[in-house]
Amino acid sequence: MPVWLEIIAMLLLILAAAEIFTNALEHLGEQLGISEGVTGSIFAAVGTAMPESIVPLVAVLAGGEDKTVNMEVGVGAILGAPLMLSTLSLALMALSVLSRRGWSGALRPERVGLKRDVWFFLLAFTLASASLYLPADAALWRVGASILLVGIYFIYVLLTLRASAQLVEDGHGTVAHSELFLNRIGLPDHIAVAALQALSGLALLVFGAKGFVHGIQHASTLLGVSPLMLSLLLVPVATELPEKVNSILWIRRGKDTLAFGNITGAMVFQGSLLPALGLTITPWVPNTEILGGVVTTLVAGVWLVIHAHRGTIRVWHVAASALLYIGYLLMMLH
Repeated sequence: MPVWLEIIAMLLLILAAAEIFTNALEHLGEQLGISEGVTGSIFAAVGTAMPESIVPLVAVLAGGEDKTVNMEVGVGAILGAPLMLSTLSLALMALSVLSRRGWSGALRPERVGLKRDVWFFLLAFTLASASLYLPADAALWRVGASILLVGIYFIYVLLTLRASAQLVEDGHGTVAHSELFLNRIGLPDHIAVAALQALSGLALLVFGAKGFVHGIQHASTLLGVSPLMLSLLLVPVATELPEKVNSILWIRRGKDTLAFGNITGAMVFQGSLLPALGLTITPWVPNTEILGGVVTTLVAGVWLVIHAHRGTIRVWHVAASALLYIGYLLMMLH
């Protein structure tokens, strides 16, 4: 199969899997009686972040014979994911409701949860970025930084779960938008069936991510482009598709908390656990492409948290994040 056809096929597979997964998560959240914050920021975010986690693992541990290429793909996938989410993913989500709400239209996620997500992301990603300067032979420091990043995510999950009950009481409980797909073929409306559909969607996401890595590695050779650059800019297009599609679907249905939580929760996951992985299995050293992506990501996070604290978040506030991604892209291609 031609490389470009393989890449497109894997993108379409990820797109379909995201719809299957999102539908199942809504039903799981509703049947468990949990808040939209938990469903979006933890369940959806962790589930759809699996491809991003699998990509660097597959690239580094089971990639091709060229170890340098494998490492570059792995590091690019780890750092490119938060970059894509904090800029282009949020912008596309906001732009998807532009015709309905206008540039000054309000986006109404549950603000306490949103601020918690972004602050934890900024804390974790700043630590991960600083860890780029740890010497390669400083194994103890690297392990310590990895453990600290895992601890940050653990505390974040605990705080998010603790807030769930009150959010449900305040009207932020998860409500399914449509019938469970597996119910349409005769299976009962049961939590086990919803879990089965969620696992099936997740399996398709992982398979699509693995196929996409294979296509990217071949494309880098054919195009004569750095695997690191392709990984920073193209791998997240595939691995972040679930978050983009899920959030667009949710925000167009008026479920702003789920839409934001799906992306910002994934930012916390990818800004903490994935760099912890990078510190242990990759060289994790700075260069121009990596530092440019890190700075862009942190600026995008600060921009979002400023508007979250100011009050009403407008469509243009979030859509403007796309300019940061475009600026980074132009800088890298210059």
